[in-house]
Amino acid sequence: MRLLSGLSYALFIFGFRYARTQGPAQAVLTIAFLTLTLLLFAFVDVGQMQKVPFTDDAYGFLLLGLFGAGISFYLYLPGLRRTSPSAASMIAMVEPVTASLFGFVVLGQTLAPLQLFGMAIILVTITLLSLQR
Repeated sequence: MRLLSGLSYALFIFGFRYARTQGPAQAVLTIAFLTLTLLLFAFVDVGQMQKVPFTDDAYGFLLLGLFGAGISFYLYLPGLRRTSPSAASMIAMVEPVTASLFGFVVLGQTLAPLQLFGMAIILVTITLLSLQR
């Protein structure tokens, strides 16, 4: 599953690089988001989706959507313009670590020793790379 995640991320990067030549970045990302939403709608259980606003977890869904996609989407492009490519790539390498920590802290998931070891490798690598700058 993680291999597919990495493959999807690479596909997004190369696709976005190509799409930026076709128009403004915000328009490209908005069209990509709407296209993905329409494609994923085919796999949604509409009955369950209609119940979400009335559950105890509705507030969590709203916060996750707002902070996980909304604000980050809004800050992504201006931040990318002000960041050097090497710094941006190092920051992007921390994403799996922060996602794992989010799952551990917020969702109560457990981390296997191999996952902790992988997180340590990522953090050590990023630290060493940042010291060489």
